[in-house]
Amino acid sequence: MRMEILNILSNPTKTPPWMTSSNSFFNSTTICKYKFISKYDVSVFSSLSSLSKSNPSSKLSHMPTNSSNPGIFPTGYGCSWMQEKSMYETNANNGRKQGPLYSVFPTTPAEVSSVQDLFDFICAGPLMSKLCFTKEMVTESIDEWIAYGSYLSRLFQLNELRLTIPQKARFYHYYIPVFFWCEDQISQHRSMYKDGEEIPPLVIGFSAPQGCGKTTLVFALNHLFNVTGRKTATISIDDFYLTAEGQAKLREENPGNALLELRGNAGSHDLSFSIETLTAITKLTKEGTKMKLPRYDKSAYKGKGDRADPSTWPEVEGPLMAVLFEGWMLGFKPLPAEFVKRVDPQLETVNKNLEAYYDAWDKYIEAWIVIKIKDPSCVYEWRLQAELAMRAEGKPGMSDEEIKDFVSRYLPAYNAYLPTLYSEGPNGSDPNRVLVIEIDEERNPF
Repeated sequence: MRMEILNILSNPTKTPPWMTSSNSFFNSTTICKYKFISKYDVSVFSSLSSLSKSNPSSKLSHMPTNSSNPGIFPTGYGCSWMQEKSMYETNANNGRKQGPLYSVFPTTPAEVSSVQDLFDFICAGPLMSKLCFTKEMVTESIDEWIAYGSYLSRLFQLNELRLTIPQKARFYHYYIPVFFWCEDQISQHRSMYKDGEEIPPLVIGFSAPQGCGKTTLVFALNHLFNVTGRKTATISIDDFYLTAEGQAKLREENPGNALLELRGNAGSHDLSFSIETLTAITKLTKEGTKMKLPRYDKSAYKGKGDRADPSTWPEVEGPLMAVLFEGWMLGFKPLPAEFVKRVDPQLETVNKNLEAYYDAWDKYIEAWIVIKIKDPSCVYEWRLQAELAMRAEGKPGMSDEEIKDFVSRYLPAYNAYLPTLYSEGPNGSDPNRVLVIEIDEERNPF
């Protein structure tokens, strides 16, 4: 579907070009290695048609306030691009507690902005040149951009016809471009196998500091894969934390080391369990193959946490196209002992523990998304925002002093390992398969 077709949305009295005798459409050739994946193309008109039925008085109608697949927003993240808060619930698909929801449903008919305006907005995105997108490529795939924007609006319970600039930026400058990149990585991965061969899912790693929005990004990408008919699984390094018993043993073995007193740093994960899980999940290549994905309960033992009961783990079924694996320290490389001791003497043991993490995590990852921040101190501000939001909702949260203590246990690792991650890439990664996205204090790419 081309721009000429879609522009009738902003001028519905105009005769559609496909109803005229001369309906020539613009065709372009890509001048870049990157290609959009069109085999999973979704017609936007089916989406727009369903919208128009809900309120014929509007040009395209309001978004419904209740969806059969309502948006579930990951908990614990204060997002300035979202608006009014709603209720939260548990998403049965990934087994994580999600919430709160944010809704901005208008009470007056929505005005449909020009598709040309949306096209211009997309083309002004900060990731366009990094991903080698051209205006011609956006023109050729504009139906997909609109459809994906619609899916994300429904997911986050936003009116797609009344998105604010920050909301549009989050969708069209961030989530959707990254989704196209992931599709391209999957295409490259699958092209390496011959017809008839079993193709393991592509494991895409997301390395990003706490609070910067990686869980929400993964949540949005997973939804886009699912609604376009592809099976994916999500997993976090959090799911591989030691049990409460194992964490207590680690604390006893490292008396006085604040970095290993609680979960978080290298050494507080069950690496054997990681290998077992990641090996099994990459074997979900056939119909009917299933497994349960581990989950971690951070609220157990008064916040010290424990592995969730296996009966609560979500089940995932093959064949999987991709595994979205996220974590704050994915790709960290061990550094010379003398260097880490200068950062923080307590980091020496953590650095030694990190030596075993490549074989447990990083070697399974073929494509990487690294979310880069300017200053690790942002982590404190983001965590504070999340806690203030929880307090405003009447939920228990950490005090300001507890937040400082919590973040202080991660800052030595950030200060030591982030510079190398940003300059050399994740441990063992292929530079041609790493996407680095720089974000500002509002968590937006620039």
